[in-house]
Amino acid sequence: MVVDVKHLTIAELEAGLDEIRRAPKDEGVLRLIVRRPQTDEREVLEEGELNLLEGLAGDSWRMRGSSRTPDGSSHPEMQLNIMNARVAALVAQDDERWQLAGDQLYLDMDLSAENLPAGTRLAIGSAVIEVSAQPHTGCKKFVARFGLDAMKFVNSSVGRELHLRGINARVVQPGVIRVGDAVRKV
Repeated sequence: MVVDVKHLTIAELEAGLDEIRRAPKDEGVLRLIVRRPQTDEREVLEEGELNLLEGLAGDSWRMRGSSRTPDGSSHPEMQLNIMNARVAALVAQDDERWQLAGDQLYLDMDLSAENLPAGTRLAIGSAVIEVSAQPHTGCKKFVARFGLDAMKFVNSSVGRELHLRGINARVVQPGVIRVGDAVRKV
């Protein structure tokens, strides 16, 4: 299905801030799980397994490596990329396009630095993850898919404070997660 979507302007994006700020603080909902088996491939899942070795089972995180490690290996604090579902809905404009952001988990929850500082643990299904201090920033693919203004928006001072581009996390307790699961601070 091809969706005709225009990239939103900064003003149009900023108009969505109040809705984003209304996201739940203590108990949210897992709205989408996306596995990335290879570069630019996406599999939308109803259920996924989080484990200590791979993060999201079957995801390519471990194979992709990271420019943030001295040897280019995968960064242990960036096992999972998480985005606020309200931000995804705003920049993507269509539910079918959320997965283009490139994150694995989309939560209807306040991901701000104030609400979920590094070290915060979240229970999702039978798994527990821990928010890392590694910043999550957009890339050229994000610009191509959502526009330069979307990148400026998520990386603005307000965008960074609210973690509009998202957060990174690692698995601390393996388990099964399902779309619709509650996400709670522990």
